[in-house]
Amino acid sequence: MKNIDGRVLAILLPVLWLAALGSAAGAIYVKHRARELFVELEKANGARDRLEIEWGQLQLEQSAWSTHAFVENVAASNLHMHIPPPAQIEVVAP
Repeated sequence: MKNIDGRVLAILLPVLWLAALGSAAGAIYVKHRARELFVELEKANGARDRLEIEWGQLQLEQSAWSTHAFVENVAASNLHMHIPPPAQIEVVAP
């Protein structure tokens, strides 16, 4: 029986050592990958924040370009349009 226990121990000890080494290597890889993914996530969050700022600026620009006074100024200066006097306005009923 001692020979069998010695043989089992001779086989089991290297297997356990390899399993411990493999799990340590796996833990190191997983930690490294988690750090890589965290850095990637932070870059994506930074890009998202920059895009949200740009979106807000575009909304402000759009609201400035679509004000009634701006549209009237462009129509008068570039298209030579004017508001007709009240006597020239006709209301057409359906």
